[in-house]
Amino acid sequence: MTGLIAILRGVTPAEVVGIGRALVDAGFPAIEVPLNSPEPFESVRLLADAFGGGCEIGAGTVLTTKDVGRARAAGARMIVAPNTDPAVISAAVAEGMTPYPGVATPTEAFAAVAAGARNLKLFPAGAVGIGGMKAWRAVLPREVGLLPVGGVDETNLADWAAAGAAGAGLGSCLYRPGDGADAVGVRAREFSRIWHQD
Repeated sequence: MTGLIAILRGVTPAEVVGIGRALVDAGFPAIEVPLNSPEPFESVRLLADAFGGGCEIGAGTVLTTKDVGRARAAGARMIVAPNTDPAVISAAVAEGMTPYPGVATPTEAFAAVAAGARNLKLFPAGAVGIGGMKAWRAVLPREVGLLPVGGVDETNLADWAAAGAAGAGLGSCLYRPGDGADAVGVRAREFSRIWHQD
């Protein structure tokens, strides 16, 4: 998968389907529920039931192989982590899921690729920078996608895209706890417009 990932940190099961609908309607191909959100596996299940046929639903901040299994049981198809843990990557691949491990150095990037990852969460993207991502892009295998997360917003998303990002994770600039579906939908449509501009 490539494209924009909505990161719904703090979302509750009561609101997740409405927010998910706004994101899907805006063209987001993927939605992540971080595990440090209230009842995250229930939110993943609700999203997977409602939108799993046309949108990649996943769990984020996944730190253990046990949580990989719990996310899979809830219907997740992607596993997003803030770090590079070969055991978590391997468990996700074994479950038929797409891992997005967090990488902050080329060493971590190559370790993640060796463990089976083909999409890497460049985190924190603001610290690595666009120039850093371009340098990594020159040495990583062509089939490996880099998705900046952390520091990506409406002011720089087009720059990341122009530099070769395969996608981007959008968190608090897109959704904060308490935001309604209408507000999220407005922001999501703007991010989709920026991402898809020629």
